Amino acid sequence: MSNAGNNHKINYLEFTSTDIERTKRFYGAVLGWSFVDYGPDYSSFSSASAGIDGGFMRGEPNPGGPLVVLYASDLKAVEEAIVAAGGAITVPVFEFPGGRRFHFSDGAGNVLAVWSE
Repeated sequence: MSNAGNNHKINYLEFTSTDIERTKRFYGAVLGWSFVDYGPDYSSFSSASAGIDGGFMRGEPNPGGPLVVLYASDLKAVEEAIVAAGGAITVPVFEFPGGRRFHFSDGAGNVLAVWSE
């Protein structure tokens, strides 16, 4: 699957939850969302049921809200552009099932992530 049409667009939302099973039950019952589990600490939902792709990661809720994840066809180029524009990489590139990503701060208090295959 190619994501070229999604380059530099919001592509995914990631929430944290201290109880993934409870969270899935809640959103399934209230909104009819369906989930795919990736081990005990991560569950994703799709745009088919939620309007945008996203997931729940086990952890303490982020006081800033959900993590907005952008797509980039050239991860390294975006990383370099962020640093050149005065942003900071807060989580270095790491691999996950389906791709690689990093997190960054825009210098104004917002933390986002960028992913690619």
